[in-house]
Amino acid sequence: METQRSVLEALREAVRGPGWAPGRRPGGGHMPPLDGATAWLNSPPLTTAELRGHVVAVDFWTLTCINWLRTAPYRRAWADAYRDAGLVVLGVHTPEFGFEHDVATVRRAVAERRITHPVAVDSDYAIWTAFANMYWPALYLVDAAGSIRHTQFGEGGYEESEQVIRALLGEAGAGDRLPDPVTVDASGIEAAADWADLRSGENYLGAGRTDGFVSPEGMRSGSFTTPARLGRNTWALDGRWTVLPDAVRLDEAGGHLTYRFAARDLHLVLTPPSSGAPVPFTVRLDGQPPGTDAGDDVADDGTGTVAEPRLHQLVRQGGPVEDRTFEIAFAAPGVQAYAVTFG
Repeated sequence: METQRSVLEALREAVRGPGWAPGRRPGGGHMPPLDGATAWLNSPPLTTAELRGHVVAVDFWTLTCINWLRTAPYRRAWADAYRDAGLVVLGVHTPEFGFEHDVATVRRAVAERRITHPVAVDSDYAIWTAFANMYWPALYLVDAAGSIRHTQFGEGGYEESEQVIRALLGEAGAGDRLPDPVTVDASGIEAAADWADLRSGENYLGAGRTDGFVSPEGMRSGSFTTPARLGRNTWALDGRWTVLPDAVRLDEAGGHLTYRFAARDLHLVLTPPSSGAPVPFTVRLDGQPPGTDAGDDVADDGTGTVAEPRLHQLVRQGGPVEDRTFEIAFAAPGVQAYAVTFG
């Protein structure tokens, strides 16, 4: 646990904002062992030795990461297009939040994202540590001899990464078996961010690390109120909430979370109560139902439900991006909110 906490703290110091992407770094070294996975999905357990002779794309992800969600269609497309030429896309799910350790939750995310390639469930951070990885998402491209030849940390670099995949497959003897480069038309939550208009950054909501909290009561458990006006990238609670190190938990029905933001999309990482009972919610933008600006998890009238632990897309604006006030109210207690991200 100490190793895992130190890794997460270092990561959180290094990574800020949903668009954070340090980009490509030189490859080097050999692919380390895959020992220590707590489960395998879509495949029996794989070993580094068994993968020799294949080009391998190792994809580190965690299910609530919007940055990874926007890379997922490229990983799927590469796996489908280049499988017969000798490529193995290997997902490694390493959790950030506690609820992401649950293999059933990971399995559901794999199904929702239509992932058919192998996924190592790395809940104890064994593979993460072996790679000395620090980022979600992270892509390591390994040649047929087991050498790491290319890395990409964060979103982007898709064309360059695919060119490397093609070159490594060519080195491995794929020859004329290579298909044309893939065409990806991402949609929904997987669509690329509107980088030009993105003026709000990712924010954690627990006491351990948050920015811009403006409820006058301060960041401590109890009753909260929301100021009459919020500045951009500030947020507040209303009602009774428990403040946890990595989340805030609603204690009475009707509590609100309000956020002032400037971005096309707004997402919240939410979990239902420990009982698993679904909790209805209502979203408002500037005090009104979102209408056509509703995200995938919200009806035009602003209604929705927290039924499973995941990232929820609550706003996707169709018009010009400007400062907006987002508010979500929950009909029952027990919901936990972990992080807000934008796109």
